[in-house]
Amino acid sequence: MNEKWVKPLFILAAIYDGFLALAFLIVPAQIFAMYGVTPPNHMAYIQFPALLLLVFAVMFFRIAADPHGRRELILYGCGLKLAYCLTAFLYDITTGIPSMWMPWAWADLVFLALFLAAWQRLAPAAARS
Repeated sequence: MNEKWVKPLFILAAIYDGFLALAFLIVPAQIFAMYGVTPPNHMAYIQFPALLLLVFAVMFFRIAADPHGRRELILYGCGLKLAYCLTAFLYDITTGIPSMWMPWAWADLVFLALFLAAWQRLAPAAARS
């Protein structure tokens, strides 16, 4: 299997996370209203994670620019996706979580699997055998 899919994967991840970040920075109240979910008592609880997501979007663009040279950063992306998935799925199966958060959890689960595959694929040949 070749590595040509790795660069587009991280470009897509950057666009995806960047779009979500900007949406939650610019129109968070409208997003909550669209889903019929009561927003937190202060938008900083949403906008700070959105800014962090924007930082990760920039990192994904950097990975896409040089996948081999920035391979170690992929694990930070895995950590982001794993953290969100564990949080969303754990709450979903225990106490519940508004359904607005679940499509992003499923998307992040797919990204997590693909990031791990990319990290493995970009390993030096000796490490893959």
